[in-house]
Amino acid sequence: MLNLKPEALIKDFYDPETGTYTYVVYEADGSPCVIIDSVLNYDPKSGRTNTTSANEVIAFIQAHQLETVWILETHAHADHLTAAPYLQSHLGGKLVIGDHITIVQAVFKGIFNLDERFQANGAQFDHLLKEGESLPFGKLSLKALFVPGHTPACMAYEIGDAIFVGDTLFMPDVGAARCDFPGGSAKNLYHSIQKILSYPAQTKLYLCHDYPPNNRPAACMTTVADQKASNIHVHDGVSEAQFVQMRTARDQTLEMPVLILPAIQVNIRAGHFPEPESNGMSYLKIPLNTL
Repeated sequence: MLNLKPEALIKDFYDPETGTYTYVVYEADGSPCVIIDSVLNYDPKSGRTNTTSANEVIAFIQAHQLETVWILETHAHADHLTAAPYLQSHLGGKLVIGDHITIVQAVFKGIFNLDERFQANGAQFDHLLKEGESLPFGKLSLKALFVPGHTPACMAYEIGDAIFVGDTLFMPDVGAARCDFPGGSAKNLYHSIQKILSYPAQTKLYLCHDYPPNNRPAACMTTVADQKASNIHVHDGVSEAQFVQMRTARDQTLEMPVLILPAIQVNIRAGHFPEPESNGMSYLKIPLNTL
């Protein structure tokens, strides 16, 4: 268990298959809570989903008698499927993402050639957050920070003396997010990172992912000071031009994430599957020679 500040607590859950951290943030047993970046387990070989990771979250929330108010995404993930609708069906709460999700939806509506049943207006979510907007949960409050770059719609969430940064930053020995997905921008990412690193040195940064090198144990939290001192991609002294050059060259060497095609199709729908066809089954598309 990690202390956020005296009146708030964070519980982290790590999914080793996708390297993803999910968070439950709350004040005390019996209080309102938020869930950030949940995981629906997915086997790409069979197309089967399961709810092992989500069930751990549900068990924790029920054991501590928490009231789920908001179920948040930092962005439309390309490396894991969200379990948000499953969590909502068991715990209640509203599904939330940044309001620029409509840009991502419009891009991928074209890539996947989705028909008129899919609306690129964010209506699949219960609430679209704007830059600087706050969401209360009990005595606590969450503030939205618009941090585009990895995608054009990324949000970070400030709670007390901590920021949940999504994929904007990783641990210092891993670096910063890629920017080669549709709508990504290394220049925008650099400025988003500087926005986060302008916070006080002791500010805690909670990550959406960790991909530990050299057999290092997975870690979910770093600080502004740690990032400025030793992030391998964007430590103090790295200019915008240097970062953009590095990021652009590096991204050209990276393969697409294993789950990008199923993940994006589900996540732009707020975690809902495509409408079942006449046989009652839902299907995902694979656009050939596109990404």
